[in-house]
Amino acid sequence: MWRVAVVTFTLIWAPSLQQFPRPCATRQALLAKECCPPWEGDGSACGASTGRGFCQDVAASDAPDGPRFPFSGVDDREKWPSVFFNRTCRCTGDFMGFDCRDCKFGYFGENCEQRRESLRRNIFHLSRRERLRLVSYLNLAKTTVSSDYVVPTGTYREMDSGSNPMFANVSVYDVFVWMHYYVSRDALLGGPGNVWTDVDFAHWGPAFLPWHRVYLLHWEREIGRLVGDAGFSIPYWDWRDTQECDVCTDELMGGQSTRDPSLLSPGSVFSSWRVLCSQAQDYNNRGVLCDARAEGPLLRNPGNHDRNVVERLPTSADVAFTLSLANYDTGTMDRTANMSFRNTIEGFGDPQTGMGSSTRMGMHAALHVFMNGSMSSVQGSANDPVFLLHHSFVDSLYEEWLRRHRPDPSQYPSSNAPIGHNSEYYMVPFLPLHRNREYFTSSKDLGYEYSRLLDATQRLSEAVHPYLEELQDAWPWMLLASLCGGCVAAAVAVAAPKVKRQALGSFREWRWGRFFAFSEREPLIRGNSLEEREVSGYQAAI
Repeated sequence: MWRVAVVTFTLIWAPSLQQFPRPCATRQALLAKECCPPWEGDGSACGASTGRGFCQDVAASDAPDGPRFPFSGVDDREKWPSVFFNRTCRCTGDFMGFDCRDCKFGYFGENCEQRRESLRRNIFHLSRRERLRLVSYLNLAKTTVSSDYVVPTGTYREMDSGSNPMFANVSVYDVFVWMHYYVSRDALLGGPGNVWTDVDFAHWGPAFLPWHRVYLLHWEREIGRLVGDAGFSIPYWDWRDTQECDVCTDELMGGQSTRDPSLLSPGSVFSSWRVLCSQAQDYNNRGVLCDARAEGPLLRNPGNHDRNVVERLPTSADVAFTLSLANYDTGTMDRTANMSFRNTIEGFGDPQTGMGSSTRMGMHAALHVFMNGSMSSVQGSANDPVFLLHHSFVDSLYEEWLRRHRPDPSQYPSSNAPIGHNSEYYMVPFLPLHRNREYFTSSKDLGYEYSRLLDATQRLSEAVHPYLEELQDAWPWMLLASLCGGCVAAAVAVAAPKVKRQALGSFREWRWGRFFAFSEREPLIRGNSLEEREVSGYQAAI
């Protein structure tokens, strides 16, 4: 794991929405089990004085979980966030945030009363300038220590119930790497090697799609806040029918090293990245959490994976069949679920038959295995920036399914789903709190759209956008060139008659001079005279 160097910076960023907020990672807050920081606008907890929110007891769901996690009171993520906090901010209206300073997704303005909609676009429809900006934004997030968040490096028990806080600084980007690790890690039951592996609060169950939807929204907002670009949106990689990683170029997510195919090309900025929280087996053997230290370079060797696990990348036919499944989830709502849209798009249902417990992984999971490196570990997969593009496309398929089938909210299970996946369960490890059911809704309700879901005319306009932008960048040079060309043409037009007259006069002088010179020696008595031969040769040359 890698230790992020402290980066000196002068800009001050407002806190965003992931845990653990620095104001809530203190001994005082942990012992009080209260995360209700004051809003800087009025100095009151949760902005209560101006009606933005108030500090409220957490009401964790008591609905029964499925049978796959036969424990209680052993994992810090159970009934999130009650192990750490039993009081948090409850924001009013369209305010949001761990201290109610922000707006809900899709809203903006001083009082969060204005609506807006961002557009997530195909990465290959971005202009060269937009691609460069994307890579620069990601690298800045990777190299900037978060001023607002820290990550826990020990369990609540190891912190002596809050008396001995154990947290580490990480970069803005790595806050999200840690979140994905933490939500999917195995349960530590006490002591080296004593773990429970059949548990995941964001995968292998109904919350897979809603959780990653919230995750991308927060990631998008955090990066936009960091760079001062409120309109920033995560592009998607449409991987249907592809035979290779066509985003794995130095211009985009990093090409392959010629010296070591498992490493990235030194021509890519991502080759200098260091991963964290990627050694799940080592943590399990020692019975500890990831401690956010550097663990080595980003690894990727696309296509050189185990073909017995993933035969090929998903096709358009696979996607079409998956989208045709009418039931969001079925049966035990886990990896064995049959004819389940969620299980099939996650990759554990066969994308040709819909049967669960597939012997080979498909759809979402197939891409992770295909990348054959950091992306192939569930817990450490977010280290690779390809993760963002991949999950943005998966989210677009989720959105397409929601629009096609228009499911009743009751389709999302309220009980007996794997732990962490019931509708009223608060998502791990977010603060402010989000319930799973709240994101079983259209992206348009959350303030964003996908270019691939626009109508035909809008899609065409979006597709030609990068070419128009390139033309816009080039037109000053084209104008300058045309002006220069016009000046040259005008100069030639003015000078040509004079040059012609001078040339004709010179030719006549030469001609008569030659005539008199020859007439002194020899009269022109033959038609094939020297004068005729020379003039004839010149005309032939012309």
